[in-house]
Amino acid sequence: LQPATLLELGSATGDTTSGLFKKYPKAHLIALDASPAMLARTRTRKPWRRKLSLVCADAEQLPLADASCDMIISNLTLHWCNDLQQVFAECWRVLKPQGLLLFSSYGPDTLLELRQSWAAADDQTHVHAFMDMHDVGDALIRTQFADPVMDAERLTVTYADPRALLQDLQQLGAVNASAGRLRGLTGKHKFQAMLTAYESYRQDGLIPATLEVVYGHAWKPEAVRARRLDNGTAVFPVAQLTRR
Repeated sequence: LQPATLLELGSATGDTTSGLFKKYPKAHLIALDASPAMLARTRTRKPWRRKLSLVCADAEQLPLADASCDMIISNLTLHWCNDLQQVFAECWRVLKPQGLLLFSSYGPDTLLELRQSWAAADDQTHVHAFMDMHDVGDALIRTQFADPVMDAERLTVTYADPRALLQDLQQLGAVNASAGRLRGLTGKHKFQAMLTAYESYRQDGLIPATLEVVYGHAWKPEAVRARRLDNGTAVFPVAQLTRR
């Protein structure tokens, strides 16, 4: 595949952007992120004489024309979006027919040790609720993407102590965006209770942190089949209407 126009959803620090420049040397790359600071970092990864458009926007409202992109790539961004179905609808809109969507995101077992350690300390939501692979696949199908393929793998990273993990998460900007999260400060006693609970996972002098990485891709088909609403009404694109 050699896309002419490639959209990256969530360019963040530009690490993936840099790889895309090498993988697709002839593509016009559009790097989109909701953070101006992240886009500034992405700008520094641009090779000389390569075309890069920086767009500060939300993935749920893409400021791009219909059918303007050949490929969309999103690396570890979708789990932060509030409305995944709307994000996929926007991806569908801006993709050309036979365009490709590729993405990775974190699954529900991500940071399970931290989640369970906080659960031992109080009943508040401290860890972001990551999306299940099957729910993501269902959202693709509802958006009428074709041939969706989903896969997942579990990785384990280790730290000297839970504080080192939390520091890493803070530097990565991996905040808890769950609707039920605690809005105020966490008390010292509850924080210490979480640290104590996490110690039960320690092995060989290190504490683990599980990452469940979900991978997926799907195509926008050349033609869209009619879909039926709950009341039985068939809905299909006006562009498919033809005269007899």
